[in-house]
Amino acid sequence: MSAKSHNAAPNATTELAQPLRRSTVWLMATTVGVVVANIYYAQPLLADIAHSFGLTVTKAGAITMLSQAGTATGMFLFVPLGDKFERRSLITLLMLGAVAALLLFANAPNVLCLAVASFAVGAFAANVHVVVPYAAHLASDQQRGRVVGTMVGGILFGVLLARTFSGSLGAWFGWRVVYGTAAVAMLVLAAVIRTQLPPSRPALVISWPDLMRSTLQLVRRHALLRESALLGALCFAAFSAVWTTLIFLLETPPYHYGSGMAGVFGLVGAAGAAGAPTFGHLAGKHGPRSTIRVALWLSLVSFVLMGFLGKHFWGLVICIILMDLGIQIAHVSNQTRIYSIDPAARSRLNMVYMFCYFTGGAGGSYLGAVCWHHAGWWGVCSFGAAVFALALLIEGLYHRSHKQIA
Repeated sequence: MSAKSHNAAPNATTELAQPLRRSTVWLMATTVGVVVANIYYAQPLLADIAHSFGLTVTKAGAITMLSQAGTATGMFLFVPLGDKFERRSLITLLMLGAVAALLLFANAPNVLCLAVASFAVGAFAANVHVVVPYAAHLASDQQRGRVVGTMVGGILFGVLLARTFSGSLGAWFGWRVVYGTAAVAMLVLAAVIRTQLPPSRPALVISWPDLMRSTLQLVRRHALLRESALLGALCFAAFSAVWTTLIFLLETPPYHYGSGMAGVFGLVGAAGAAGAPTFGHLAGKHGPRSTIRVALWLSLVSFVLMGFLGKHFWGLVICIILMDLGIQIAHVSNQTRIYSIDPAARSRLNMVYMFCYFTGGAGGSYLGAVCWHHAGWWGVCSFGAAVFALALLIEGLYHRSHKQIA
């Protein structure tokens, strides 16, 4: 790359001189929560959407898969731009794109339009991963673990409470109203972001081809990034498999619940998300390797127990809390350590990690539906347990091969 492409932005040092204010942290955490929720409104509504268009369980799962595949694509299209353009303007533009995608979903007349809208909703939700490295960039070294934890907590609350919101509203007014309401909320939030977030220019001025080449170089150079991305993909695959199929479990005996109760389970999962800042702090203080191992074992145990206890209400509640807690710990720990690799490349590092994360989620959504079709709830739980057994094996192999990485 030319020397010109590495010129520092004039105000990069000034922006990092002051610690990130708590009010700004909470605004950004709220932003990522509201934006990421757009991807997950469909999950408690899948049965209703399937009935509207005459879809099978597997085809309904594909709608969720398309949304997550769109997010993975958005990683390549939008997230690297956080290292190239002024971030507040970029975030606002992506939010306006989300408004258009949500309106298309709300008014989809056929399955093709629904599929396109689902993909577009996911693509613009990649905006979350412009905001998170932006927050990490603004935070001091001492703040970073806790700030990242707060951002991840915001994301997880958005993911989980989206189900509560959409399940409850959809039960009363139908799934289309959920997406129309979400479009209005995004429009209001775009105006707030534009007026309240501080502007931020990138630390480097870099061309797009050089940006993508440098991203590939980061992947080749850093085993820590490769390990974190692979573990993140596996974790989110298992997570998505459960949440895609949960509505179908709750429709069967002994539950016979609808979308409203499926949404209530989002509140159950939010219990684990509440600990995100704490685990971010622990990962920063004691090192993320140990917290990741705890997370993987906890998640594996939760899937085994879920297979045995899934037909019992309180057993299912406890297992979902354990699963969400384990996956949350792993995600916070992974993001904390990748942000330590190269401060000037945080958007690109996050792009690689989150591209793999949502690719795993897309695969998990579809494979979860397939497992449900062939083996019911035990099939879904066996899939999740196998995924975490593989993750533990990969973590052990990486640690033995690269003992110097965190």
